[in-house]
Amino acid sequence: MAGVSLKCGDCGALLKSVEEAQEHAELTSHSNFSESTEPVLNLVCSACSKPCRSKTESDLHTKRTGHTEFVDKTSEAIKPISLEVPKAGATAEDSVTATISQDEEMVVPEVEKKILEELESMGFSAARATRALHYSGNAGLEAAVTWIVEHENDPDIDQMPLVPANTKVEAPKPSLTPEELKAKQQELRERARKKKEEEEKRTEREKEKERIRIGKELLEAKRIEEDNERKRILALRKAEKEEERRAREKIKQKLEEDKAERRRRLGLPPEEPSVSKPSPVVEEKKSFLPVRPATKAEQMRECLRSLKQNHKEEDARVKKAFQTLLTYVGNVARNPDEEKFRKIRLTNQSFQERVGALKGGIEFLEICGFEKIDGGEFLFLPRDKVDTAVLNSAGSELDSAIKNPFFGVL
Repeated sequence: MAGVSLKCGDCGALLKSVEEAQEHAELTSHSNFSESTEPVLNLVCSACSKPCRSKTESDLHTKRTGHTEFVDKTSEAIKPISLEVPKAGATAEDSVTATISQDEEMVVPEVEKKILEELESMGFSAARATRALHYSGNAGLEAAVTWIVEHENDPDIDQMPLVPANTKVEAPKPSLTPEELKAKQQELRERARKKKEEEEKRTEREKEKERIRIGKELLEAKRIEEDNERKRILALRKAEKEEERRAREKIKQKLEEDKAERRRRLGLPPEEPSVSKPSPVVEEKKSFLPVRPATKAEQMRECLRSLKQNHKEEDARVKKAFQTLLTYVGNVARNPDEEKFRKIRLTNQSFQERVGALKGGIEFLEICGFEKIDGGEFLFLPRDKVDTAVLNSAGSELDSAIKNPFFGVL
């Protein structure tokens, strides 16, 4: 059987003529061609009569247009291939004419002229408008515009479509009147505007939902932090009360032992347990309220008040000291793992001018947990002693002292 195609030995492509083989060689630099009895695939779309020469091309056409039915006309187009090389003087037009003579003649499909003009007046190119009308089945202006919007990213959107000359074209539907066209254009613009507004509203609603969610999470986190702080304070107070109770018991026991020792030295008999045991009423009258130890916040407030009193004539310097202390405390609270924020060189000139030279500045940092190390050269806050609650309390006290112009005056 005579060959019906030329096959590229480098990539396996099937070509219908020597001219196509030459073009393929120029594009790909492939040079290994041989005659083949395998015909070139010819699938014709039943909806728009577009020919596809490979399964990949037909799949791509289906993806672009939604057309799924194809007629296999491969057997009708099978012709023995001519291995004659075109003459050197032959023009490109001659080559195109020779190719068309072997295959079906391809022409630009007929479309509704008035709708074509309307699309061109809207700014679309003739090729794009013709392609849209052809592949939308000449269904009208709206269908053509919809097709253009859906296929505006196609690589061949601005290529003029071609169909076989003997393809039967359905009569185009009547065009719109100028009034109907104007109304349709207004409708399309209004529809696009409403769609854009709906999209903007939807985006805004999503943003608002996200803001509300973040706000709720922040409130919940703050509530949990405050709850944990209350529990911690209650636990500390309970521990303090227990320590005070044990201390009172110890003192009471010591007093009883001293009393018994004095009676022994005086030769008096030991006091009867019933006598030595004080009545609840008497004990209640003799009891007194223990002095509650000052909390960290109170110590910080008193330290800042003392610093302000010691430098009452230097308001600007005191304020700068408060701001510097707030910076140190804030850096540690936000970055507890960074050692550079937990270590301060006492001999640093800037530190001395702002904090170190003021009586009470270093004491405030020591209340926050800083300790002197290396012979007093550095103030250092160990990582395991970083107490976020204490640092937050220090920040609150400093912020109040900075904002309150009457702080430390009374």
